[in-house]
Amino acid sequence: MRTAHFLLCAGLAATLAAQRPTPAPPQTGSILITGGTVHTGTGKTYDEGAVGFRNGTIDFVGYAYAVKTGYDTVIEARGMQVYPGFILPDATLGLGEIDAVRATLDEEEPGDFGPEVRSAAAYKADSRIIPTVRSNGVLLAQVTPRGNLISGTSSIMQLDAWNNNDAVVKADEGIHLNWPGAFRHTGWWAEPGSTEKEQEERRSRTLGQVRTFFERARAYAASDPNMVDLRLEAMRDLFTGRKTLYIHANAAREIQEAVLFAREMGVRRLVLVGGHDAWRVAPLLRDKQVDVILQRLHSLPQREDEDPDLPYRLPALLKEAGLRFCLGYSGDMERMGSRNLPFLAGTASAYGLSAPDALRAITLDAAAILGVDQRYGSLEPGKSATLFISSGDALDMRTNHLVHAFIDGRHLVPGSQQEQLWKQYVSRPAK
Repeated sequence: MRTAHFLLCAGLAATLAAQRPTPAPPQTGSILITGGTVHTGTGKTYDEGAVGFRNGTIDFVGYAYAVKTGYDTVIEARGMQVYPGFILPDATLGLGEIDAVRATLDEEEPGDFGPEVRSAAAYKADSRIIPTVRSNGVLLAQVTPRGNLISGTSSIMQLDAWNNNDAVVKADEGIHLNWPGAFRHTGWWAEPGSTEKEQEERRSRTLGQVRTFFERARAYAASDPNMVDLRLEAMRDLFTGRKTLYIHANAAREIQEAVLFAREMGVRRLVLVGGHDAWRVAPLLRDKQVDVILQRLHSLPQREDEDPDLPYRLPALLKEAGLRFCLGYSGDMERMGSRNLPFLAGTASAYGLSAPDALRAITLDAAAILGVDQRYGSLEPGKSATLFISSGDALDMRTNHLVHAFIDGRHLVPGSQQEQLWKQYVSRPAK
């Protein structure tokens, strides 16, 4: 009986291990990737290039013929593409597993104002979804809580770790404010909802609550209170510049209101999330130095009279307007769908944005907007060896296939639950 129980447990452990690859150990020997096309993320590309790294840090990027020092391991990448790890902003990755099972969801807390809610504390490093996202080159994510007016505090996480503490790249880097919508349709077609006047009055009350909360937070930050208020303490660094205020808004009116309000309150650093109409108010965003995390490009237009391809052209419009931006994937089924982040960049490059700028939108510009560009986002000497090799164009869903991936120089174990299931059933004997 004991033997049978042991075999059952061993089999179960092997199955679970196969579904979720074990986190990679720290880099020991030096590694050189050579012969492939190296996309640095800065706009520069090396045909027949090379990337070398030791102790998790890049020490060479350039043409393969220029390598002068020796490396313990050489990976031949001829005919392949080398990229910086892609960065996913504004994501609930690791905060939920199965949408239909409430017990697996930890992305939202009750209450209108929850700046003290920390996504890093709830992050589930062993989520089965994470390896599937990683398999398309997404190696870092901004894990963000959802819901209510102030949903909480986000953190930047790397996607190969034993636990949430090991995963943290930058903890508690920003507060997320969901600006009340200016236009809302309510009621069923046969039962009209509240009137426009009632909606506007309700919105005015909500905006008043937001103003009161920020005024309290500003006064708290300027004082040295005897007793700590956890909610207001979480807001303190918005007024010193050590935290970013991420404003979630899409319509031009909402964007203007939110940006002017935040500056009035003394918030130092702003990032707009969503930004469907950001190109319409570009002068304001440039003047106030506001970056943009664009909504999912693979979406429908938000108005009946908009061009069907407007969401695809938004990156090109923002680039033309001189705004810095990156690409997000929030929305329906976002956790499992966020593996498609690189293909949003591919769509942007097909609708007016250059290929190097499309790559920057999910690498270096994303890192700069999230405040981790000193270490991540591009392949440059002195930066983290967070990169991957694809046998094809990583922005093209027809050819992208990850061959090797590294986070801080650690060679990731490939595979995911889906890949394991595919291998299991493709090898099933024919009857």
